Amino acid sequence: MAQFLTFIGKGGVGRTTVAIAAAHHLAQAGQRVLLVVHDPSPVVGQLLGQTLEIEPRAIAPNLQAVQFRAPELLSQLWDEEVKAREAQYLRFPILKQVYGQELGILPGMDAAMALYTLRSYSNRDAYDVIVYDGWGGLSTLRTLSIPETGSWYLRRFRKLILESDLGRTIAPLIQPITAAVLNVNWSWDNFAEQPTQEANELLAEGTTALADPRRVLAYLVTTPDPQAVATAQYYWGSAQQAGVSVGGVIWNQTHPSPEQQTPFEPLVQALLPTHTGDWSPSAWQQLGRHLPDFTLTEQIPQPLTIDVAARQVRVFLPGFAKEQVKLTQSGPELTVEAGDQRRNILLPPPLKGQPVKGAKFNDRYLTISL
Repeated sequence: MAQFLTFIGKGGVGRTTVAIAAAHHLAQAGQRVLLVVHDPSPVVGQLLGQTLEIEPRAIAPNLQAVQFRAPELLSQLWDEEVKAREAQYLRFPILKQVYGQELGILPGMDAAMALYTLRSYSNRDAYDVIVYDGWGGLSTLRTLSIPETGSWYLRRFRKLILESDLGRTIAPLIQPITAAVLNVNWSWDNFAEQPTQEANELLAEGTTALADPRRVLAYLVTTPDPQAVATAQYYWGSAQQAGVSVGGVIWNQTHPSPEQQTPFEPLVQALLPTHTGDWSPSAWQQLGRHLPDFTLTEQIPQPLTIDVAARQVRVFLPGFAKEQVKLTQSGPELTVEAGDQRRNILLPPPLKGQPVKGAKFNDRYLTISL
């Protein structure tokens, strides 16, 4: 599967410039690269000197590019995935008169479609690296955290329904109803087992990839502007809440002071020269030479570590003060809230259901004792 790279930071710091430079640099090094542009505007096409399409097209040796457009993605996925699933399970399809070309885009749909499409590109074995030029902030992080968040909703609410009074009431009706209207015959014991298992496997695949910095890696992009630096620090902490490993900091345009660099230690920090406005392939390659080595992941602090023997959970939360971090245990899992994100931590069997005995926030780590 392909390595996935993305860049996050405050608007206007040059995330797209860095993404294009990275794509050119990696392609020149012999990697098969796909540059994925989420912004549907023509700006990136102008920087590349080519019009981008909904399907990948070659723009340089070893380098292809594609631009997401939500209406076209929705039409494609509706016909290829949704209707196929309906035909697989429903004996009498009801969506055949609903066409993907007429569907509107609801909030959040474009993020889910983007992630699903990125997964399909990764599984094609046609690319070594996928460079994703997303929205670059919390929206990108929430897109990447969909597998972990979706897995929580699936396991919690399915169990809630199965064990509820409503579930026990309708249990005798499941087998005759499914036999009459579906191509499968479920009892209450295996109700929706196959699609649920398929969904679990899909979400688990995404969660596993997200936990491996060799597979999914984000880089902070900032300038020495204090607001840009503060935003980068906030996104660093937010990335940990999303389960996304941050590989380093890329300082764009001008060099920062030592005081500005220190809060990002131990991350690798790269300094880019001021861009001249030359958008030729050679200029992109020259800029790319100043980028960090994206294969170096050993120095990256892990977002979450669980020590069963010591009965401890450590959550890495840089960029947050103690008063911004909240820990709760309302159910069988731990919930950590920091900034504008929540993360539910599913504990391994030896620690599952154990009450929290203590928690302290020190040196950017929340350490939880069970």
